[in-house]
Amino acid sequence: MNTRCKILEQPELPYSVEEAINRLRINISFLGSDIRKIMIISSEPNEGKSFIAMNLWRQMASAGEKSILIDADLRKSVMIDNYKISREDGKELWGLSHYLSDNKKLVDCILSTDLENGDILPNANNIVNPSLLLESRRFSDLLNQLAEEYRYIFLDVPPLGLVSDGERIGNVCDGAVLVVRSGVTPKGIIRNSIAQLERAGCPLLGIVLNRVGAGENKYYGRYYSKYYGKHYGNKYYTDKYYSQKE
Repeated sequence: MNTRCKILEQPELPYSVEEAINRLRINISFLGSDIRKIMIISSEPNEGKSFIAMNLWRQMASAGEKSILIDADLRKSVMIDNYKISREDGKELWGLSHYLSDNKKLVDCILSTDLENGDILPNANNIVNPSLLLESRRFSDLLNQLAEEYRYIFLDVPPLGLVSDGERIGNVCDGAVLVVRSGVTPKGIIRNSIAQLERAGCPLLGIVLNRVGAGENKYYGRYYSKYYGKHYGNKYYTDKYYSQKE
């Protein structure tokens, strides 16, 4: 039996944000049974990917789809601090890096939540160079094992522009959702991110256009429809609420 946890910081979402996440959830559910391991990633820091990952996982689990959220940022995790996650019994929190380094059993690292169909595998111990852990057979075997137990595995992954971890993780995922900060992320960097995903053999499932302000939706909508929409799937618009979380 997994360890139970508390998530103390879970702000209620505005209706428009809730609906944007819901559209994303529905479209992912239409992708077919082969899409199970999904990477949530951005090009640069502070684009809102961790927020998208958390709330997409929550909506999917609330809809009855057994889902697990993995904090795969082994260098600079924000999930535990942002959402104030702790064990209900008050004991030390263990997570992904503990399991990959062969220090702890998986059952001791996965956390059960207040959602019947939602579990979390956090990262409770940042490490300087996780490359060997992410390239290990133990990591790919872990994802395959979880894919037998869960309908969806959502991975919150470091930005593509900072380190190569995203490409390594993408190589063993079924697809990626790219989070883009509206009006900030340069188009050239977005193109590079898509090229990185292609090199990793990780299909782009959709683009979340994040922190959209008045007047930006129309411009970015034309851009994405022309350049990405016909090749890479769906785009989703959110509002400035996401500026509160990574």
